[in-house]
Amino acid sequence: MLALLLTPVVLSLLLLGAHFLRDGSVVLLALALALLSLLAVRRPWAAWVLQGALLVGALEWIRTLFELVELRRAAGQPATRLVLILAGVAVFTAASALALRSARARRWFGWHDRDAA
Repeated sequence: MLALLLTPVVLSLLLLGAHFLRDGSVVLLALALALLSLLAVRRPWAAWVLQGALLVGALEWIRTLFELVELRRAAGQPATRLVLILAGVAVFTAASALALRSARARRWFGWHDRDAA
């Protein structure tokens, strides 16, 4: 069931990779794909890195949203659908980081609460 729980993380990183590939950034594509390997690293730092990457990825989607909306407006084209889609992708990417905070994922990564007895 851990695989099902981590599916949004995998999808978010793959979407970011595709975005970077389309943008022509092979280095960022490689980074997004390399981050997938951290799902197999059973250490708390791996979960932290993945969460940080997903939050930065959500910010990248928001940056892209503003950039593309400006291009659409300059061309006199509607942007509502674009906003809805990219905002949804940004929220999905940010929410994917929450999957890494679930009890099952915390056990996988060996991430224990300091307050737990």
